[in-house]
Amino acid sequence: MPFYLIQADYSTEGAKSLTGHPQHREEALAKTCAGLGGKMLHFFYSFGDYDTVVLAELPDNQAAAALSLAASAGGATRKMLTTVLLTTSEAMDAMGRVKSSMYAPPA
Repeated sequence: MPFYLIQADYSTEGAKSLTGHPQHREEALAKTCAGLGGKMLHFFYSFGDYDTVVLAELPDNQAAAALSLAASAGGATRKMLTTVLLTTSEAMDAMGRVKSSMYAPPA
């Protein structure tokens, strides 16, 4: 199953809700991942451009898109970034395929 790095930035409304009524958002996200056939591996709060960072294993890109849409639709996030992650084995396979890609850079 593919791995995904998901970063989310809380909206003003989301931050107000969390500070007014602290809650474990990782539990809700873990249930959402499971409902999509995947598993949340790690959940962290963070500083910087994003307020949370999640490492999830999901069945496919459509499940990752559904997770992002579900989280965004509630209005608690302002922006989200989902990055598809490759294992070392997958990256090595991709590197090996470069020779047969027939790509030619601009002349």
